[in-house]
Amino acid sequence: MWSYRYLTRIDFRMIPVVLGLMLISLLIVSSFTVSTSIDAVDESFFTPLVKSQLRWFVIGIAIFIVVAGFDYNKLREWTWLIYAIVLLLLIGLFFTDPIQRVHRWYRVPFLPMSFQPSEYAKLVVVITLSWFLEKRQSQAESWSTAFFGGLIAGIPFLLILKQPDLGTALVLYPITLVMFYFGGVQPIVIKVMTWLGGIALVLIALIFLGILTHEEIRPYATKVLKQYQFDRLDPNTHHQKAAATAIALGGLTGQGWRSSEFTGGGWLPAPYTDSVFPAFGEEFGFIGLLLMLVLFYTLIYFSFQVSAVANTHFGRLLSAGISVYLAMHVLVNIGMMTGFLPITGVPLVLVTYGGSSVLTTMTALGILQSIYSRRFMF
Repeated sequence: MWSYRYLTRIDFRMIPVVLGLMLISLLIVSSFTVSTSIDAVDESFFTPLVKSQLRWFVIGIAIFIVVAGFDYNKLREWTWLIYAIVLLLLIGLFFTDPIQRVHRWYRVPFLPMSFQPSEYAKLVVVITLSWFLEKRQSQAESWSTAFFGGLIAGIPFLLILKQPDLGTALVLYPITLVMFYFGGVQPIVIKVMTWLGGIALVLIALIFLGILTHEEIRPYATKVLKQYQFDRLDPNTHHQKAAATAIALGGLTGQGWRSSEFTGGGWLPAPYTDSVFPAFGEEFGFIGLLLMLVLFYTLIYFSFQVSAVANTHFGRLLSAGISVYLAMHVLVNIGMMTGFLPITGVPLVLVTYGGSSVLTTMTALGILQSIYSRRFMF
């Protein structure tokens, strides 16, 4: 079931890309978690949160190695169990005390940490849909396949939306759409989902481009969305303006590490979590952001290559779903921070501070490498 031999067959090109993104994360966390009581440039690189993030990276690398050597085909045997566990964890959140007024995290007893089940739910939905669509391969275009496939993704979607966590919930939509496409689901279903997603994106774009004003569509939008959800569609929030300002102040080469005045002065909210992209942009400029984008493009490109070489239908579906999972986090987070999408709290994989996101991403990358290392087996 697990063999170290397969670790010699993984795609080693992905390793420096992952390490590069981890380094960027540590730079950002270190820069914006320095003590305010002393001169920031004199403080050690290893602030308490840097040490915490580094621990998550070490654990994540260990998980990556374990999962990469594990036969991904064995996931079929555990699919419904892990899916049921995730659903129970999502439901259980509503019976716990809220953290920051929302039901998203569990506090770990006796430890100063928490974990977010919705991060793991996205990967579990990919695994479950892959198993289901492979099992229904001969009946892929039947309406029952589309119905039950939608149910698999829809239940976690609604539970996550109820927390409330609109951004995380919406990431499941394109993941489901792409997996339905690769799984050969009824074309009409794919067309309807594509049109609905396209219409939603066009409406959001019209608002954020100023063609439709926020107040003009309030009477219509609030019939579908709750008031706080609609308020996130406002392109003129402080967070949106602060993100754009931080990127603009970075210029071509940036203001230098730990030298940003705007973000360092506390004007940009959540600089090492939601807003890592503009925070990094202010310090390292357009060149730094370009390097980050190249690393993300390379990571996603290598991920989709796994789908091309996978030798089983389950492996192709699984790798395609994981690739879209990674791509959507990058596109949505950067879209939020550049003023094209509403800010909804979607993490930038391997860069945003937080253990749940790191562990889920490294698990996903480990599964990709498990598929890649077995590409020649029949």
